[in-house]
Amino acid sequence: MTGARRIVVKVGSSSLTTAAGGLDADRVDALVDVLAKHATGSGGAAAREQREIVLVSSGAIAAGLSPLGLPRRPRDLARQQAAASVGQGLLVARYTASFARYGRRVGQVLLTSDDTSRRAHYRNAYRTLEQLLAMGAVPVVNENDTVATEEIRFGDNDRLAALVAHLVRADLLVLLSDVDGLYDGNPASPGTSRITEVTGPADLEGVEIGSAGSAGVGSGGMVTKVEAARIAAAAGVPVVLASATHAADALAGRRTGTYFHRTGRRAAGRLLWLAHASTPRGALTLDDGAVRAVVQRRMSLLAAGVAGVEGDFAAGDPVELRDGRGVAVARGLVNFDAKEIPQLLGRSTPELARELGPAYEREIVHRDDLVLLDV
Repeated sequence: MTGARRIVVKVGSSSLTTAAGGLDADRVDALVDVLAKHATGSGGAAAREQREIVLVSSGAIAAGLSPLGLPRRPRDLARQQAAASVGQGLLVARYTASFARYGRRVGQVLLTSDDTSRRAHYRNAYRTLEQLLAMGAVPVVNENDTVATEEIRFGDNDRLAALVAHLVRADLLVLLSDVDGLYDGNPASPGTSRITEVTGPADLEGVEIGSAGSAGVGSGGMVTKVEAARIAAAAGVPVVLASATHAADALAGRRTGTYFHRTGRRAAGRLLWLAHASTPRGALTLDDGAVRAVVQRRMSLLAAGVAGVEGDFAAGDPVELRDGRGVAVARGLVNFDAKEIPQLLGRSTPELARELGPAYEREIVHRDDLVLLDV
């Protein structure tokens, strides 16, 4: 932890706002005090020898509740987007003013899952974050709640933080909340204790994991934090889950919260996003030969191996690839609209090229746009 040079820090709504909605300036300033201390430098060669911080911050919707007269976080997407529209400006303005006390600039980066599962969008997000860090700015990342539909939402910023950690090749992910770590039961119940380290999934067998906190201003909970830790650790990024009040200890490498050891190696870039951040718009059923080609030989999916199609999707959308039993074995970005695929089913690529033209001489899903799923 002490050797981490690039760190993604995620902070939840409950650590930044009041239960009634509205930003708590003192809480924001306290967090920035810690981050500024551990993210020194102002660009150039000197900054590369210092720690770089990427902040994934919730709080936009919560910050917009009070100004709009909303007593609690709304459940419908339209009012959530309205609250985010008002609150996002207030949130970034607060961070801008707070970091300015240390002569630091901030840059706002708003993402949807659609921005990061598609190749060109993924590269653009990566370049923007890299350039902000190179220029000595602190990127403040949030989901773009004002425009995201249900189909392209991350759903919680814990998962977003795990994926951003992978995107920027972070050395460490720190998840901050109002809980001081993962417990083996309800922290309020007698006899429960904090789990200090998690070396793998087996350490969590039988652990009771709670949902969202009592503040009611966030969308996550311990379930989403553990899932985010699992995603990051499997992609080669260790994770610390700690209370926001212990942020300084977490960044200094002192024992606090729960430490999740890395369990895997870094995966291919945007394919992690495709696996964990995309929502399939449809499904393709594969014959047995195509399943073996895709799963075992890691090949592209050709029209000859497709036995059926479901859903209403467009070229470039994510779709599930299912075997004959209906089990999803992979996910990929499809090269054709749903309405085009029925005429392609079971036919060879040369045959399609002869009859329909060169535009059909391509894969249904290219192997570079395909990720296998755990089954």
